[in-house]
Amino acid sequence: MTTTATRPAGAKPRAAIEAKTLRTDRWWLAPVLTVIGLTAWVAYATFRVFMQKLYWVDAYHYLTPFYSPCVSLGCDPAAAEFGRFIPDSPLIPFAALSLPFLLLFRLTCYYYRKAYYRSFWLSPPACAVPDGHTKYSGETRFPLIFQNAHRYAFYAAVLISLLNTWDAVIAMHSPSGFGFGLGNVILWINVIMLWAYTASCHSCRHIIGGRLKHFSKHPVRYRLWGWVSKLNARHMGLAWITLATLALTDFYIMGLAAGWWSDLRFIG
Repeated sequence: MTTTATRPAGAKPRAAIEAKTLRTDRWWLAPVLTVIGLTAWVAYATFRVFMQKLYWVDAYHYLTPFYSPCVSLGCDPAAAEFGRFIPDSPLIPFAALSLPFLLLFRLTCYYYRKAYYRSFWLSPPACAVPDGHTKYSGETRFPLIFQNAHRYAFYAAVLISLLNTWDAVIAMHSPSGFGFGLGNVILWINVIMLWAYTASCHSCRHIIGGRLKHFSKHPVRYRLWGWVSKLNARHMGLAWITLATLALTDFYIMGLAAGWWSDLRFIG
């Protein structure tokens, strides 16, 4: 049986509102800033990835994360910690082994989905604002069905974070042995932020605390789940912070390799 809602006796008819939204705040500002920020970062990263120079400082073993691991035949032999086996071509990034997985991890990230759905696709651009599309099929059809690969991209991101950590470790080198400079500080800040972003991933939270019926029977996993949950609440901020630290690390190493400035050394 179905029922039909009726207007109470004496009630005024509903107003005909032609405006698409009654929001009077600057709801459009966040999508605009997101478009500007992501476009600027992608443009810079693409330029640097295919620049294929100014990525390595031999004196201190500084390798930019955009070129790690450097596995192209065109890599400086000293920078190729894991060998050189990818053809040298201006169309193939020196770090072609890792960049596709990093791109997949970022593209399928829950926060980044929200960011580019709202900003680039206007789907929807903001709460209480109509969707820019007439139809919505969710992430059940091509190409958005591939968003479900995020949990698998997470494992690759963990391996790449380990590589970045190794790069930071071997960078503590100077001509006289152990050394530590401003470049090391920047490298380690980037690595710590990358680990925080990776650990705050929703997939990581599910892997640690998912499929459990009783947390009381798994105190260690419960404690880890609590820590990851706190990081997860800052996932959006960490997503933007890591974009900034990646660009800063790369720009600093590029400047050193180009001779624009010298590394401030604290030890060695």
